[in-house]
Amino acid sequence: MNKLSAKLKAELVAIGTVDVDESVLSGISVSTAGPGTGLKSIFFRFNGHRVRLELSKDSPLKMVTANGDVIILKDGKELVRGELEQILAHCPDQAYITLSERCVYDCKFCSVPILQGEIKTLDEVLGMVERAAKTGKLRAIALTTGIAHTPEEEIDRVIEVVKALKRFNLPIGVSVHPTKDSSQQLKDAGVVEVKYNVETMDRTIFERVCRGRKGSSLDFILDSLRDAVRVFGKNRVSTNFIIGLGETDECVHAGVEYLAKMGIIPILRPITIPQLRKDELEATRPSGERLLKLGMMTREILEKYGFNVKESQTMCLPCTGCDLTPVRDV
Repeated sequence: MNKLSAKLKAELVAIGTVDVDESVLSGISVSTAGPGTGLKSIFFRFNGHRVRLELSKDSPLKMVTANGDVIILKDGKELVRGELEQILAHCPDQAYITLSERCVYDCKFCSVPILQGEIKTLDEVLGMVERAAKTGKLRAIALTTGIAHTPEEEIDRVIEVVKALKRFNLPIGVSVHPTKDSSQQLKDAGVVEVKYNVETMDRTIFERVCRGRKGSSLDFILDSLRDAVRVFGKNRVSTNFIIGLGETDECVHAGVEYLAKMGIIPILRPITIPQLRKDELEATRPSGERLLKLGMMTREILEKYGFNVKESQTMCLPCTGCDLTPVRDV
C-alpha cells in the first residue's frame, strides 16, 4: 500500500465533489445514477486509485487540464493529477443499472422516495447493456433497485432481467432488499454475487433513519446476509455500512468484526447528504483521516478472517469509486 496515495484518496472521498469546467469534460461520459441520485458525477483515476466525484460549483476542489493531464487543485495548488475514465453505465468497466427508481420505504439518507423516478423496461436495460458491451470494455453487470411496491415484486423483476442478461456471458451482481428466499432465487437465476445493505450496525440509528420499513428490521437483513453466505459462499456477499450517521468508531469496529465473522464483506460508505433531505437527516460526512483509519481497521479484520476482496467481480468492491476499499486502496 502506498500510504501517501491512500491518504490522498481518503481526502478526495471525504470531500466527494469537484468543480469542473465544461471544456474538461469534452468527450467524457457523466454518471447520473447511484448514491447521489439526481446529481452528476465523474470518475477520476490516479496512482492505481479510482474516485467518484460529484460535480459541484461549490466544491473546494477545482479540476483543470494541462499538457494532457487532468489536475485537481485545492486552494489554488495542485493536489493530484491523473485522468478521467469513461463511464459505461454509472461506472467504468460495468453496466451498473437501477431498475426501479422508486421506493415505498423512506430511509432518510435516500432521495429516491422523494424523486419517485422511472421503472426501466426489460428492453431499456438490454439496450443499456448492449451499448456498454459494444465499447469492448464491459467486464461485469450489476443491478440494483428501489422498491416500487413490495420487495417480492422487485426480486421477481430482477430475476426476469438477470435471465435475459445471461446472453452476455458476464458475471452479474445484484444489490437489492432481501426477501425470505431471495438468495436462492437469485443464485438459481444466474447471479454470482449479492449485496444486502445493513445501512448501519447501530440499532438506535437504524430505527431513526430507516423508519417505515415494515417487516425489514436489522435482524432480518442480518439473517438474510447469513443465508446469502450459505448460498453464494465467501467473498461473494457484501453490505453497505454507512459512515457519518452518528455512529462511533467502536460501533464500526464491532460491526465490521460481526459481519466479517459471518462471512460478509462490509463496505464503509461515507454518507452523501441529499439536498432534498438535509433537514430530515442528522449526519456529517466523515473526514479523510477517519475514513483512512476505519479502512485500515477493516482491512485488518478481513485479513484476520481470510477474505480476498480481489475475488469480487461486480458492484462496488471492484469499482472502488465511492469508498476507501480494503486491499485495493488501503
